[in-house]
Parts: sequence; structure tokens; C-alpha cells
Amino acid sequence: MTNATRVVVTGVGAIAPVGHTSDELFDGLVAGHSGVRRSPHFHELGLGCQIAGEVMDFDPTKYLDRKLARRIGRYAQFALVATNEAVAQAGLDLDAEDPTRIATVVGSAIGDFPMLEKEIRKYLAGGPGRPNPFTVPRVSSNMASGNVSLMLGTTGPSFGMSSACATGSHALAMAWLLLRAGLADVAIAGGAESAISECFLESYLAMGVLSTRNSDPERASRPFDNERDGFVLGEGSGVLVLETEEHALARGATILAEFAGIGMSADSYHVAASHPEGRGAKAAMRSALAAAGVGPDAVDYVSAHGTSTRINDQVETIAIKSVFGERAPDVPVSSIKSMIGHTIGAAGALEAVTCVKVLERGVIPPTINLEVPDPACDLDYVPLEARRAEVDVALSNSFAFGGQNCVHVYRRYEGGLGT
Repeated sequence: MTNATRVVVTGVGAIAPVGHTSDELFDGLVAGHSGVRRSPHFHELGLGCQIAGEVMDFDPTKYLDRKLARRIGRYAQFALVATNEAVAQAGLDLDAEDPTRIATVVGSAIGDFPMLEKEIRKYLAGGPGRPNPFTVPRVSSNMASGNVSLMLGTTGPSFGMSSACATGSHALAMAWLLLRAGLADVAIAGGAESAISECFLESYLAMGVLSTRNSDPERASRPFDNERDGFVLGEGSGVLVLETEEHALARGATILAEFAGIGMSADSYHVAASHPEGRGAKAAMRSALAAAGVGPDAVDYVSAHGTSTRINDQVETIAIKSVFGERAPDVPVSSIKSMIGHTIGAAGALEAVTCVKVLERGVIPPTINLEVPDPACDLDYVPLEARRAEVDVALSNSFAFGGQNCVHVYRRYEGGLGT
């Protein structure tokens, strides 16, 4: 393999607040459905934030062996469900593959935080001997990837990623690098998160980054809107099957899209806030475009990080304007976080799934709740309703706490090895 190796997407899987499959997710996004709800439990506790984008009506035993489902954390359950969908869509016959040539890189920023919170309470109430023996493997954030490897029987490179809101994007980027370096032929990659708990909500609230629009949950996540008051915590998982183009063509796979380039950078500015001039964001976007061999003029859609926090939305706007120049107002930009909330470690992966679907279906999901635009956010954010559009190149942004940035370029696949 050489650095000229192309990486392609042959399968996608997802579970999110608006759907339990990638098609359900995308249909919900295009319809402008909000998955944000008010939690009666959090209301009874009197939490300052009582809303979240939860995956409703999820019974893991519908998808997984009952014993396996009990042993693993909810975020890992999500990862396995999304993986099974992606592998099935890719038509990947694991018995016919060399297991040493299949990598798994599925990240989680938090791991099973609700389980950890529960077990700490049990320990404090009951003392030694009380914690569940599965606590450590359930709460550890690397175990989404570990459980995927165990389920599939793969023995190639396997590791987790943890870079806050950019986790899913970094996991996919690492898989891209493994394939380009010739260390694997196939990679199962993405992100998973389920961290909706009392302590976690209160901790984010203490930072001043969560919305408290408790009486109007479906309108709480408002990226780029002047009345936004913070993000909404969500949960879910997105997983992609990535392959070298050569391997995918050799086995006759249907190629959904090309994963054309990645860009990564660090702001080196603040523990939580983005650099005010978008220094790291601009660098990552430009690096991704360069790696893909395309210029800003080729991009038809930007899947924004778009968290619904005042600083992040304004900085991302500044960065997009800098990268796209005079063309910036003409490039459609939207944030699916307006509908599913911020899924933290799964965010970049769910947005990657969305980009592949945009290329496939020719429709851009909207930014719902964008009713009173922030004067500092003056781009085309596809407000309120989805839009039909011919999209050949999509850019996906992920910008995390700590200034850790990762950007992807996805491109419509045009056949032929290396053409």
C-alpha cells in the first residue's frame, strides 16, 4: 500500500434519538424531527437541566444475546447494534476475510458514566464488596472497540479513542490512516456514547454550556440562533465500514462514498473554549481539503459541528468564512445537533453517516429551530427545512474541548481503481 491508497465506505450503521438505524436516522433528520425530550426523572430530582436527546424504546436484547447485553454498557450496546447494521450493509463475509487484516477503532469520550455513578453510590452506601464485578469493563471507554472485536472475531489493530466531542471523528481518521498505511484492508470505525446521568448533566451545567429550556425541549437545541442558550446532551452511535478501494473492488462490494481526506489540529488556547479566530478549526479544514486533493470551491455541503453554544457557533462561522472566502455565503451548512443533541463521542461518527447519506440521496438535513439568526452567524445554515441538492463533496467538522479538531472530506465515488 502507498499513500495513494483510496479509502472507501461500504457500510454505515447508526442508532440515535431519532432512529434505530441509519435510514431511520436520516429520514428523521430530513423530516426535521427533534429527538430531545424532558426527563420525568430529572424533573423529579429538580435538576437545572432536565432535557436530553435519549434513544427511546431501546431493548438491547432485540439485537444482542441477552447475556452479552447484560455484561456491557449501554454505549457499547449502541456500538454493537450500529456495527451489525454497517457490516450487514457492507456485505462483509467475515468467514472469508483474514481477521488479522480487519481493524476496529470505535471511540467513546465518556464510557458508561451512568454505571460508574451507580456503582460509586452503591459502594458509598454499602462499603467494600458491593460493586458489580463487570464495572471496570463496562465503564472503560475503550470497550466499545474491544467488544466490537470480540463480537466479530477480528484480530487486527483494535483500540479506542477519546477526544471529547471529536472522538468519533478521530476514530474514523485513525482507521483511515491504518488503511492508508497498509496495516489493514478493512476497518470498523466510529463512536458511541451514553452519558446521560444526573452527575454528568449537573457537571456540564456548572460549566455554563447546557441549555435549560426545560419547558420547550424540542426547541432547546438552536445552533446559530440568537436565542440559543447552550447545547443538549444526546446519545447514540455511528459506525462505518471502511476499506481500501482495492479490497472493496476485489470482493465486489457496493461502494457508498469515498472517504477522501482528513485534517487534524490543536487550538492550544483554552481547556474548553475554541480559539476566538478559529485558528485550529481553519487549519484542520484546510488540511482535510489538501489531503483529499480538492479546493474549497469543490465543497457542496458542510456538516457543521454546530453545538448551539454562543462561542462555538460564532467561531465555526469565522473559520468557514476564512476557508471558503467569498464563496462562504453560498455553501450550505447545517447542524444535525439541532435534532439529536450533542452526542459527544458519537457526534463525529453520526455526522459522517449523515454525510454519506447526503451524497447518496441528494438532500441536505436542516438546522431546525433557527428562527432568529445570530447576526454573527450569517451563512446559509439550511434553516428549518431540508433542501434538495446535488452534493458531490461534503466536509464534516468536529471541534472538541481542549481545542482538539478533526475534519473529514467525503466524496461521491466515481468507479475504477485509482481513477
